[in-house]
This record gives sequence, structure tokens and C-alpha cells, in this order.
Amino acid sequence: MANNVETLSDANWETDVVKSSLPVLVDFWADWCVPCKTLLPTVEAMATQFAGRLKVGKMNVEENPDVPFKYSVTTLPTLLVLKNGMVAEQRIGLISKDKLIQLLEPLL
Repeated sequence: MANNVETLSDANWETDVVKSSLPVLVDFWADWCVPCKTLLPTVEAMATQFAGRLKVGKMNVEENPDVPFKYSVTTLPTLLVLKNGMVAEQRIGLISKDKLIQLLEPLL
């Protein structure tokens, strides 16, 4: 995992995501999820491309059940973009790098 992609958990969600001064892109994933592995380079690219303007994190849903339940994450991969602690965008399944950029830019 890229150094600029944070590992998120139920324990650090409030501090690192909800109270973040930057918008946060969260990638919900699991080890067994092949599409999640396919999406990883795209998520890492967003962390590099929008460094300083966007926080990027990943949450393993197997290890952290509370937050995915709270946000009704039932399909993987799911991407949430939170801004000011609220969900601004949600995408389920694979998304191209170009489409993800189009989704993120208006929120930054």
C-alpha cells in the first residue's frame, strides 16, 4: 500500500475521517475481493494526484465491521467521499481513474 494512503479503522474513523479538514476518499475492501485489488492502483493514484487537497484511506471491512455497517456498505469495493463529516459521493464497484477524477474534482 502506498505511504500516502492511510489505513482506517473503526477506532480512528471519527478522528481521521469525520473530523478531517480535507475531503476524504475511503476505499472499503477485503482480502478476498478481486475487484478491490484491481481498484487499488487507482485509489493510490488519487492520493498522489490530490496530495494536500484530499485525504485517501482504505478500510478492511473484515477487520472493521462497525463503520461499514453504519454507512450501509454491503458491496465491495465501495468508495465513499466524505466532506465536512458527511457523505458527499458514493460509488459501488470498479471506477476508472478518469471517472474518479471527475467525481473528486468538484469536491476539492
